[in-house]
Amino acid sequence: MMNKFLLVSLLIAMFACEHSRKGTNSIDTLPYYNNASFTPHWFNPNDAALDTFHRIPSFKLINQEGNAVTEKSFEGKIYVTDFFFTSCPGICPKMTTNMAVLQDTFIHDQDVLLLSHSATPNIDSVSVLKAYADEKGVLADKWHLVTGDRNEIYALGRKQYFVEEDLGLTREADDFLHTENFVLIDKDRHIRGIYNGLNRTSINQLIGDIRTLQREGK
Repeated sequence: MMNKFLLVSLLIAMFACEHSRKGTNSIDTLPYYNNASFTPHWFNPNDAALDTFHRIPSFKLINQEGNAVTEKSFEGKIYVTDFFFTSCPGICPKMTTNMAVLQDTFIHDQDVLLLSHSATPNIDSVSVLKAYADEKGVLADKWHLVTGDRNEIYALGRKQYFVEEDLGLTREADDFLHTENFVLIDKDRHIRGIYNGLNRTSINQLIGDIRTLQREGK
């Protein structure tokens, strides 16, 4: 099976050519996504069609400081999100390292925030997240590590952010959510990109795409 990220890249290139023919420079904007296939859709930022296009819905979780985190916490912000757990011995440490790269890159940029959801919220209490944040140098005003209701977190991951790669595979409620994907969300809570959180080339692309979003809003 073709690697998902290669497939997405090929689709973006194909749609970029079409988009360019329509007179819009695709370098200056990013596509929008609305389902797990990550088929790119191209709109102008003020297009009325975006009023009904997929966006991240309301949610309420708790961060490492014990504070409520909702969709309003990201109002007027660009953010990058992922799903991890503090006891993960495999991919999560590398994901955290690469999230830290984003934190350092945008440390003085109030437009950009980070959001990491615990996939084991029954284990990752506020105190556990706080200890992890302190160990990893997570800045509370830049990067939220969140816990909360497992069903809500998993529904966000699978049905809203579309973070899992197994397109078409039916997931049961008890199936564990484990993915290396980072997702880029714009100031209107639209999905604008998906990236391999283990790959530095992909992280560099994400940094560039964040800056593209910032230019798009000007």
